[in-house]
Amino acid sequence: METHFRPPNLALTTIGLSLATFMQVLDTTIANVSLPTIAGNLGVSNDQSTWVITSFAVSMAISLPLTGFLTRRFGETKLFVWSTLLFSLASFMCGVSQSMGMLLLFRTIQGAVAGPMYPITQSLLIGVYPPEKRGMALALLAMVTVVAPIAGPILGGWITDSYSWPWIFFINVPIGIFASVVIANQLRAKVEQTQRPKIDYVGLITLIIGVGALQIVLDKGNDADWFHSTFIIVMTIVSVIALAIFLIWELTDDDPIVDLKLFRHRNFAAGTLALVLAYAAFFAIALLVPLWLQQNLGYTATWAGYATAPLGVIPVLLTFFVGKYATRMDLRILAGISFLVMGATCFMRSSFNLDVDFGSVAMVQLWQGLGVALFFMPVLTILLSDLKQNEIAAGSGLATFLRTLGGSFAASLTTLAWTRRAVDHHAQLTEHITAYNPQAREAMQALGHGNPELGGRIINGMITQQSFQISFNEVFHVLGWIFIALIAVIWFAKPPFGAKGGKPAGGGAH
Repeated sequence: METHFRPPNLALTTIGLSLATFMQVLDTTIANVSLPTIAGNLGVSNDQSTWVITSFAVSMAISLPLTGFLTRRFGETKLFVWSTLLFSLASFMCGVSQSMGMLLLFRTIQGAVAGPMYPITQSLLIGVYPPEKRGMALALLAMVTVVAPIAGPILGGWITDSYSWPWIFFINVPIGIFASVVIANQLRAKVEQTQRPKIDYVGLITLIIGVGALQIVLDKGNDADWFHSTFIIVMTIVSVIALAIFLIWELTDDDPIVDLKLFRHRNFAAGTLALVLAYAAFFAIALLVPLWLQQNLGYTATWAGYATAPLGVIPVLLTFFVGKYATRMDLRILAGISFLVMGATCFMRSSFNLDVDFGSVAMVQLWQGLGVALFFMPVLTILLSDLKQNEIAAGSGLATFLRTLGGSFAASLTTLAWTRRAVDHHAQLTEHITAYNPQAREAMQALGHGNPELGGRIINGMITQQSFQISFNEVFHVLGWIFIALIAVIWFAKPPFGAKGGKPAGGGAH
């Protein structure tokens, strides 16, 4: 049976799969800090340079849910090897790009081939590890998923400052070639059943249009002032119509390109919901903390990276123990502890003020790492636990797609909420500061050393900082309660979760 296949060297296979995933996840964040440099070198505005991120995100969001279809057509090993090789080639072409148009073209190709890499890695790891050790494989993958986005901005900043921005793409080339050669060699004897499923053109076209338009709305909404922009309104209408047709078509088609019927599995539905909401909240934290450190506390990008980096310490230290021992207890309890810890760290941040020191910020990040260490592996195990072996790649692709989309929603909504609430607080705090208020006039005179206009600007700057701080605290208060609510969500899943037989527990449960 296919699930019993063992590669000649399990350790080497694991390294190959992990490296490819690390490279792919790293690339979602590594370019972020290099955008100003890229914009300067290619002669475009900073606004235009953000398409370097958007083009990758859009094409990856479209290709992720197609993983199941592509796996049936080409087989897991072949799809992984070719995706990784094409990712390396696209990375090289990004590095040698001489214009923004050329860079965006190859970033789009890079995102498209990156989509299936993570779900296929998950499926291959589950397939090559014996059932009792699958927890270890998923824990390792979870660690890579956590560490790579943290390392991205730090590594990207260092490479851009020390060498030049093309090297953030060139470093993928040797890693990708090594990973694809190793996996092609180790898994060449793995027998896989492929089919030639008919291409569901309606599903494919509506997916590309709907998800593409939605991702652009989420990425560009804040910059374009949301629904005050005709472009955003048109894109939203296009997205809603295309996704409505997509959902109806996929649920009624005999051979859909994205199998939405996987949600008939109870654990897959509950686990995916918990994964999407928890990852969205986690992504909101990962986005807002560095922004706040730079905008409110005056940190440089590098120091903001150092302050947030302790998040990865505990997941790295606990990977082995979580992988080895987690399946011996009810995974819902572990996930519940994870949400409790992450909620608690959000409440800690909700009491931060402008005088908070580096150590306090780093310590809360460190504690959040405990929550992260106990989050990915239990939730991934739960959502995959009642899928059949031939559904794992499709299920993982669909869950990863929704998780990615959840992150995009979180990024847009968090920055919107933070900015809008800061504007509201600014308006409230400045109500009584007018030229007709004698106390305000005195304060302006004193601060401006006799120049009330200068004093007014200083007061306005202080109030703006305080407004953003109050808004930051409010956002984290809400995020804390979201994590607490997720404890209830994960209990909709039902055991068994561990795998004692030859396939994931409950493999055929409907």
